[in-house]
Amino acid sequence: MDASAVDFERVQRAATAIAGVAHRTPVMTCSAIDELAGRRLFFKCENFQKVGAFKFRGAFNAIAQLSDEAATNGVVTHSSGNHAQALALAAKMRGVPAYIVMPSTAPSVKKAAVEGYGAEVIVCEPTLAARESTADAVQIRTGATFIHPYDNDDVIAGQGTAMLELYEQVAELGELLDAVVTPVGGGGLLAGTCIAARGLNSSLRVFAGEPAGADDAARSFEAGRRIPQTAPDTIADGLLTSLGERNWQIIHPIVERILTVSDDEIVAAMRLLWERAKLLVEPSSAVALAAILSRQFEPIAGLRSVGVILSGGNVDLERLPWMRGSLGIAAK
Repeated sequence: MDASAVDFERVQRAATAIAGVAHRTPVMTCSAIDELAGRRLFFKCENFQKVGAFKFRGAFNAIAQLSDEAATNGVVTHSSGNHAQALALAAKMRGVPAYIVMPSTAPSVKKAAVEGYGAEVIVCEPTLAARESTADAVQIRTGATFIHPYDNDDVIAGQGTAMLELYEQVAELGELLDAVVTPVGGGGLLAGTCIAARGLNSSLRVFAGEPAGADDAARSFEAGRRIPQTAPDTIADGLLTSLGERNWQIIHPIVERILTVSDDEIVAAMRLLWERAKLLVEPSSAVALAAILSRQFEPIAGLRSVGVILSGGNVDLERLPWMRGSLGIAAK
């Protein structure tokens, strides 16, 4: 496996592939949150992307790279939510079949969205082994091309386009980013961000936020080797998966630090974005802001302007976390 297969030029090609198809999502600011953070923050709002998440970028780029012959048999993946929706929509737009393996625990709203895009949903037990074996069986049955949710070169390149846009949009505002922060789960967004950041400005610093209850990336950085996720437990359901091998190889030499945050901090950041910035994001998306507002981030010097990639906004409005009572806390 060669992580160097995904370079800045490949991210630029992905930007061309998705141009006019994916949304060029806005960059928003909020002075109230800036004051809390002690820095100028620029929020890249992928909650306004198609399917409500950055995942559409990578999914569409991956499908766009398929030959006509390969595309005829369609695509297959396993995903609990956002990648499932993204691949289903991208496949519909190209007119090819999509087979989506989803765990039985996936939110019903996300299953309904996938089916709404015309994909075939195959439900499996909520374990990685079950997801992989079921996807393998579907691939054998259909001849579809497997597109991994994050450990895939074209997916990584597509996700990196969010960083390209963020950097350009902040420059249009007359600012130069010192750093960028993303959430990390499987690592597709973070890996793409790393590649784009290095290509744009070699001095741009990259950080990531991760739930304390699913901290395999942080543990991997501490150990100097990739450590698989075991028994994750966090409200950030989009970050439950293990960091991918390809993704690890890309991010390890570039990311300065992985900052872990509690579920309470995640929910507080989510609520803060809604109340102060009027941005409705899902818990996984709020992890990046929670990391910036944490005490771990305060002493990091030289960060005046920070980009924050808000990864998605697929929230179940019937299950807003602060309505549970115990997690309705202050932001800091």
